[in-house]
Amino acid sequence: MEKQVTLFLEFIRDEKKLSENTLQSYQRDILQYMQYVDSNRLNFYKVKEDDIRKYLNHLAELNKKATTISRNLASIRAFYQFLKRNKKVKKDPTENIQAPKIEKKVPNILTSKEVELLLEQPKNIDLKGIRDKAMLEFAYATGMRVTEIISLNIDDVNLEDGYVNCKSSEKERSIPLGSMALKALRGYIEKARGIMIKDEDNKALFVNVNGKRLTRQGFWKIVKYYKEQAHISKDITPHVLRHSFATHLLQNGAELKAIQTMLGHSDISSTQVYMQFQDESLRGIYKKAHPRA
Repeated sequence: MEKQVTLFLEFIRDEKKLSENTLQSYQRDILQYMQYVDSNRLNFYKVKEDDIRKYLNHLAELNKKATTISRNLASIRAFYQFLKRNKKVKKDPTENIQAPKIEKKVPNILTSKEVELLLEQPKNIDLKGIRDKAMLEFAYATGMRVTEIISLNIDDVNLEDGYVNCKSSEKERSIPLGSMALKALRGYIEKARGIMIKDEDNKALFVNVNGKRLTRQGFWKIVKYYKEQAHISKDITPHVLRHSFATHLLQNGAELKAIQTMLGHSDISSTQVYMQFQDESLRGIYKKAHPRA
């Protein structure tokens, strides 16, 4: 069975172009499920629908979140469909099982004033301050995910035309950069980055004090530090800047489809969660202007 798991992971990596993190999630979910099958002395190739339901109940009894259970089911389903296509099993036992309903959480966002306060904290008095200013301005200006930002190379940024190329695991997208972000980014690249990197071959856009590519943990610590400096009581993570980016664009009249493109959402339903933060004034304009409002 280990061979089939390996073949499956190779298949989804090559065919679906999934990220390494997503592949690891698939592998972890499937191996955990296989351990359950073994411990309950079930025949993996003859597992029935009821066995799958019992496994999902088992996860619920372990206090796993609905999102985790849903992801586990998706991983197992994908694996069985792969086995079915390759004639290793006759039937997919997950076929008639629906994932648990997941309540969409209200994203934590900052007000425009809170964003301004946060971005004012890094001071251009040393290399770290110059980098931090550029990084926070960049994160709020683009709405990119942390993994996407720390994966950027310097060649991905076009300072002359004012945009960044984001090459995520799914597809590439270009995101415009505002004047404030461009100014901070130019300052970092011209005054700080060249001194911070220890190796001329290092292509990373954002680097740490040791000259290495910045990590997720490093990014998170930087955001937390300036949140405390700004005396903002809200819990702020890099993802909160992404939520704030999308919400503020929507509140200022940007089209939902354009925001979806910039965020890199494959499904617009993921972007629609920000509609609840839309200004009442915009809703009023819509109700007055739209013939079918």
